[in-house]
Amino acid sequence: MIELNTNYHTHSLYCDGKEPLSAFVTAAEKLHYTQLGFSSHAPVPFENDFGIKEEEIDTYCQEIDELQQHTPVTLLKSLECDFIPGQSKSFDAFREEHHLDYIIGGVHLVLPPHGEGLWFIDGSKREIYDEGLDRLFGHNIRQAVTSFWEQTFEMIETEHFEIIAHFDKIKMHNQHRFFEDNEPWFQVLADKALQLIKQHDLIIEVNTRGLYKKRCDAFYPSTTLLQKARKLDIPVIISSDAHKSEDLGQFCPEARDELMRCGFDHLATFDTATRRFQY
Repeated sequence: MIELNTNYHTHSLYCDGKEPLSAFVTAAEKLHYTQLGFSSHAPVPFENDFGIKEEEIDTYCQEIDELQQHTPVTLLKSLECDFIPGQSKSFDAFREEHHLDYIIGGVHLVLPPHGEGLWFIDGSKREIYDEGLDRLFGHNIRQAVTSFWEQTFEMIETEHFEIIAHFDKIKMHNQHRFFEDNEPWFQVLADKALQLIKQHDLIIEVNTRGLYKKRCDAFYPSTTLLQKARKLDIPVIISSDAHKSEDLGQFCPEARDELMRCGFDHLATFDTATRRFQY
């Protein structure tokens, strides 16, 4: 049986989360978690309302250390780092400057082939996704989705991190309108990403946020991709991607059931002795 006693993807008031760190610790205690990882969105090189400010990262880490003194839950320090070719800061720079336990890597902003503008594929407003698709890609969905995957490939090949965030999130605002994720061209791109994940010894998270926020009708990644990940023996975790304390654990039993149907029998966990994930 897969135990549901860890969560490594958590956002607080330091970024776009809605509650202080302490609220998530209290929730983790009630859920009998053994480990809780905080993963504020890392700074990006432009004004935004979702990322932690560079000058606040040390304070964020210090608060996590202070909270650790008052809870049996092992608290871990991380950032969810955005990869934007030629723009984002090296993941290792964040790791070394702030002594992070691990890093989550993800693509939320897609650089088009002409190199101007960024397509925001996340957030609550589908119209922003649609506007960017039209303005930056001329509504060429295949070119846009290919750019997302190619940016993911480059992130895996050039950055050092442990967990890949919401692996196929490009499908979220699509909602079966412009493409289906079982189309052969999409699967070819996803398969290449899976091969790179395997080669670079990364962990895939099963992210439940799209379901409990009703923005998607499946986990990230899809059942098909999880089945392929199992055949490749790629390690997995389950993440709530919580922005409120009540989000912790949402749809995690369902994610566990999905993983077990795909043949998984355990999750990766962080080993505090070696400071590395164990599979």
